[in-house]
Amino acid sequence: MKILVPLDGSDYSKKVVGFLASRSTLIGAEPEVHLLNVQPALPGQAAAQLGRQTVRRIYESEAETVLAPARRALARAGIAVETHADSGHPVVRIVQIADDLKADLIVIGAHGYSEFKGLLFGSVTHGVLARSKRPVLVLRGARAPRGDGLRTGIAIDGSKFGLAAVKFALRHRYLFGAAARMTLVHVVPDFVMPVMADLGGVAVPTYTEQEIKVLQDRDFEKAIAPARRLFEKAAASAGEVRLSGMPGDEIAAYAKKNLDVLLVGSHGYGGFKTAVLGSVATRIAAKCDTPLLIVRA
Repeated sequence: MKILVPLDGSDYSKKVVGFLASRSTLIGAEPEVHLLNVQPALPGQAAAQLGRQTVRRIYESEAETVLAPARRALARAGIAVETHADSGHPVVRIVQIADDLKADLIVIGAHGYSEFKGLLFGSVTHGVLARSKRPVLVLRGARAPRGDGLRTGIAIDGSKFGLAAVKFALRHRYLFGAAARMTLVHVVPDFVMPVMADLGGVAVPTYTEQEIKVLQDRDFEKAIAPARRLFEKAAASAGEVRLSGMPGDEIAAYAKKNLDVLLVGSHGYGGFKTAVLGSVATRIAAKCDTPLLIVRA
């Protein structure tokens, strides 16, 4: 597995290093880990006066103050790394280097809401999610899980996006530990509709309790069955959890209490659109700080 880890020296970056150092099964699989620090580019006139070689040494020296502690910490855990000192716009460089490396995963630390209203993860992480089609694991407030086997949830909604998350989890299962407990999570509609009159005076029918159960059973099976088949084909097992209500809220509450990491398949929106995850994933991210692994179909 090829992993790109952008670092800026913050406490959030340290959480990323701590998470990777705790993955003993991953370490045994000998991942290819690349640490990246992107320095802001010097103004053109100043760079021209200093000369290319001097500017490069400045970038490398500043980057080393961030990369060296992370390299030492991961070396103690048995993870050999390659380091990259770069300069320019962090989002642009992270996405480009991830593509150049053909990274299987970007692992990035992030705080909560940034100073820019509407950004859940801070501008850099938000920008990476908006521009990159590669899987991104976002680590926020939660501490690195204790032990190797992670309680791993995969949000399933019956779409190809949820199945993309399942395929990633099965392909890279050693990321989650040899004894990982995987759970497929689906939220069924509650089908509770009050009796009300529309403008024409026609009453909207309600469902009986038994009818609701039948509809929910049908919805759950339709959503879960394709994911279940993927696990069976891979000779792997997963638990199944059925929730009811608003998908984002219910999954977030479940993840907060029961999971070490949550995988969400997302279509995403590129460019400068506000939503980069889709409404459910955005709602989950807003409601809990459980590590969130976003996989694009």
